Amino acid sequence: MNNYLIELGLNQWSSPPKTDSDISVLSGLEQGKVLFLPQLKFELSPNELALLTPSIVDPKRKNISLKPLTGDINGVAESSKTEEVKQLIERFYQSTQDLIRSLLPHYQNTLHSPTASLRLHPVSQWTKNASWRKDDTRLHVDAFPSRPNHGERILRIFTNINPVGESRQWRVGEPFPSLAKRFLPTLAPYSPFKAKVMSMVGITKRYRSHYDHLMLQMHDRMKESADYQTTGEQVSVAFPSGSTWICFSDQTPHAAMSGQYMLEQTYLLPVNAMANPQHSPLNVLQQLTQKTLI
Repeated sequence: MNNYLIELGLNQWSSPPKTDSDISVLSGLEQGKVLFLPQLKFELSPNELALLTPSIVDPKRKNISLKPLTGDINGVAESSKTEEVKQLIERFYQSTQDLIRSLLPHYQNTLHSPTASLRLHPVSQWTKNASWRKDDTRLHVDAFPSRPNHGERILRIFTNINPVGESRQWRVGEPFPSLAKRFLPTLAPYSPFKAKVMSMVGITKRYRSHYDHLMLQMHDRMKESADYQTTGEQVSVAFPSGSTWICFSDQTPHAAMSGQYMLEQTYLLPVNAMANPQHSPLNVLQQLTQKTLI
């Protein structure tokens, strides 16, 4: 399990910052390991616990999401609950800011574009009418069809807030270099012309780079391969209620198998802000293809 997780004893969201000399945590994270904090609980008040019901989520949406820097919130079905939900997610966002300062100070000035979500449905609800591309119980790395990120890292912080003690069950897969070597020969060629057209007509929010094309193709090939899903290198991990975990979800193969009630915070990080940029998917893919991908 040590090949996949780094377990840490932190039990407060805000604590004295670690120094950059504590490289084992940062190095492990940047190589695709999951930072697991089994004692880091996000406490909910009685009023917040009352919000943990799937009925407050817009039926057309998977989750409730908040952009903390603008205050834009989407996905609340009951308008009377909007402000309470917003305050809960905002409080979680502020807690993740404290955690970054404490645990990952190397990133605190360069993380950007935060988006937070409150996930209230059971994982099994996701798969009822979902296509294989949207089935997150299948091992995958994150890549977004409409939001090319041009190599920037996707850092995610997850907290299990299940009120009755149910764990969040994940599968975690192999290191990214071996994953890329496995799937790169199967990926379709990149078309700059097609990328330009998709951007012009609004299919993508900006130009899809060669890197984004490869990552999206890898996401799809992983999910559609029944053989990889069953025989690919992987371990099962249970994240208990009251625990927190962190990973670069564009690098760490992962699949959510079961569980309900979670808070999640996403940040973007420029590759050159990493301690070891050579571990980024961008640089791994550029080395394998011998091409500049952005």
